[in-house]
Formats: sequence, structure tokens, C-alpha cells
Amino acid sequence: MDVERSLVKKFRKEIYHPFIKAIKDYHLINEGDKILVCISGGKDSTLMAILLRHLQRYSEVKFDLEYVVMDPGYTEDNLKHITDNLKKLDIDAKVYPTKIFKIDSKIHPKNPCYLCSKMRRGALYNIGKELGCNKIALGHNFDDVIETVMLNMLFNGIYSGMLPILDSENYEGMQLIRPLYLVHEDNIVKWAKYNELEFVRCKCPLTVEDNGKRKEMKALIKELNDKYEYAGDNIFNALNNVNMHNILGYDDGVKHTFHDDYQK
Repeated sequence: MDVERSLVKKFRKEIYHPFIKAIKDYHLINEGDKILVCISGGKDSTLMAILLRHLQRYSEVKFDLEYVVMDPGYTEDNLKHITDNLKKLDIDAKVYPTKIFKIDSKIHPKNPCYLCSKMRRGALYNIGKELGCNKIALGHNFDDVIETVMLNMLFNGIYSGMLPILDSENYEGMQLIRPLYLVHEDNIVKWAKYNELEFVRCKCPLTVEDNGKRKEMKALIKELNDKYEYAGDNIFNALNNVNMHNILGYDDGVKHTFHDDYQK
């Protein structure tokens, strides 16, 4: 398939290598894994599905994939757009309808995103459990990671990022993985344009993707990158270079402060 071939030919350096690096560096996939590949219909999750399919075909590590579209209440047009794209790309995904948008709109009509995210994540874990999966793959990319760092710092007053792999707190034996963790969003956009692929954007009936704080973070990080070379890369790298001796405190379930290192 030309779309898949373009990832290892045209976009090998920009997309395929960072994808493989994340898989290896963060130990995202192991022998015998069964991975629920969550496809929202956007560019990121669709790209992730194609990359994982390619890897499964050629990897010495044997693992299984289940492709799923968890429908939180898309319009008929949006759902058709998503399924038509998947047919075009020869991705056989099961569609699981839910009423998340409808429920969320009644409970939090003015601020639906937080609850919606929790409900969608819970639905995916349930689907994964039903299908016998031990991992759930989400399409968050490099830009999502650094935007999350900035959002947490500026609006929540915490230094916290988005991990490439984490254990589920409520579903024993289940892990969440982010295979696009090192792939930059602008390269995903270039790949989609190169292959003349069009994806649905925000499907929520209550919000628009271009609004909100995450859009502001995208603009802020772009401004920083324009002014300071490698600003975005350094925000990301800071997650790997935290000097515990030069921070006021941290919380790992127990609150610690810099005073802990001094005799009283």
C-alpha cells in the first residue's frame, strides 16, 4: 500500500525512526502482547494503526493487534468519514457505540472535556478487557507531551508530563502505551498531505478542537520555537533531566521537600 510504503520511504527519518525508537527505548511492546489500537478517526491514531500494522508484519517480536473505533456519539457523517478512511487504508476496525457525548452533555454541558476523557478511557479499558488485550495504544504525539507539560505548569502549578507507558490503576494487568511519543505533529501533517488523506477533526458536539487552552499552548510553543531554537525539544528533554537536589519539593504519594536532605 502506497500510504504505508511512504512511512518507510519518504518519511522514514521523520516518522518511522522516531516510532521505532519509542517502541525500543520505552519497551512498549513485548513478545505475546495483545494490543488494543484505539482509532479516533484523526490523523494521529490512524497513523499509529498503520505503523503498528507494519511493525507487526516485519518484527521478530510477535504480538497481536485489535483495531477499535470507540464511538462516543459521533454524527452519522463523521462516523461514515472515519469508517470510509479505514476501508481505504485496509484497516479492519470494530466500531463500539457508546452514549458518552450524550451523558456528558447533561452532566457537564459547560466543561465536558475532563469527564468525557475519563469515560472514554474507561470504555477503552472495558473493551480491551473484553477482547483479551493487555495493552491499549493511544495516538498522543511529541507535541501533545510538551503541551501537557506547559498546561500543567501554567494552569495547575505542577511539573508533570505524559508518560509513554503506564499501568492502569483500575484494571490489573493492563497497560497504556503511546507509540507516537517521539513523533512530531508537523511531520504527521506532512505525511497526511503527501498521501492526500483527510481526517475528521473534533467530533464533540459541545466543543471545537481549535478552541481552548491546548490551542493556546500550541501557539505559545510555536512562538518559543521561532524565537529560541530547540525550545520544544528542551521542554521535552527536561522531563528526562530533573535534578532532585535543586527543586523545592515533589510528591510520589508522600510529600517531600528540599528540607528532607538537611539535618534539623
